[in-house]
Amino acid sequence: RRHMEFVSKGLQPPQNQVVTGIDRVHWKDLTMEQFVEKYQKPEIPVIITGLTDDWKANDNWKVEELFSGKYRNCRLKVGEDDEGYSIRVKLKYFLNYMMHQKDDSPMYLFDCSFDEHDRESELLLDYKVPSYFAEDLFNLISEKRRPPYRWFLIGPKRSGTSAHIDPLGTSAWNALVYGRKRWIMTKPGTRKRQVKGYALRKKGEDGEASTYFSYHVPRILKDEAEKKVRDMGIREVIQEPGEVIYVPGGWYHAVLNLTHTIAVTQNFCARAQFLKIWRHVRKGRKKMALKWLKALKEKYPDLAEAALKCNEDDGWKMKEASKKKSKKKKKKKRKC
Repeated sequence: RRHMEFVSKGLQPPQNQVVTGIDRVHWKDLTMEQFVEKYQKPEIPVIITGLTDDWKANDNWKVEELFSGKYRNCRLKVGEDDEGYSIRVKLKYFLNYMMHQKDDSPMYLFDCSFDEHDRESELLLDYKVPSYFAEDLFNLISEKRRPPYRWFLIGPKRSGTSAHIDPLGTSAWNALVYGRKRWIMTKPGTRKRQVKGYALRKKGEDGEASTYFSYHVPRILKDEAEKKVRDMGIREVIQEPGEVIYVPGGWYHAVLNLTHTIAVTQNFCARAQFLKIWRHVRKGRKKMALKWLKALKEKYPDLAEAALKCNEDDGWKMKEASKKKSKKKKKKKRKC
């Protein structure tokens, strides 16, 4: 399958295909209060620069260092087999694949359990959560109970993720240490079929990120420009090395790696989005919701009260966890 020239060469797409609409601000020019009021509360994406300048990752995550350094034999996730089990390879083998592959849709190293292993967990020492995103109400829940939220990413050129919304209404931050990423986002409330361009796909085209950006996105942008579809509030940007992008909950987003990339990303629940996320959690993670509510009553009684009032206003009844003894089930590993 052929690709547009900018994809195959890792170039920035023509400007007539980019509707940015995303601020780029240095952290020295953005106080916490300004971030909350201007971006977090109104749920607006933003790129913040300068946050990774002092990270050890700038040295420890260089391709040559990862290939020959202390992480080279770490086994990290690159996908799943037909039965849903993780497929893991040693980092040095994946990097060798990355540097020589010519695949249309390359494998993407996307590991959420690196913090569970002795050597891999040292990756946590190479970066720090930016202060803008340090508040995470899911921290009240045990690591085993909360869903996967932290990923180490290595994306070969042309790899990426198709349009999706992050789980449970959570927001996310993505810090790019190496390479360039192209992002496209659509405002909350946009229809899934419209974002993914189902009606615009031609015979033989799949839903891979490279196909989406090469063929579907230009058609989507054309239809929106000609007002053939409902306004999606499309925002598009190229993320450069050292930049951190904030993706508010509810925004569809897709990513294409224009070059080989190395990044880290985390999902989180901030106070500003608590009630929206609470509605997702009580419906999709009922047992987790009970544990979370109990922890909130002890640590943040105002939020617990807000959650209970939200339930009352919505007519939502929470069932208490069953006290009946159940047979012990085989322990399952966290799926990421």
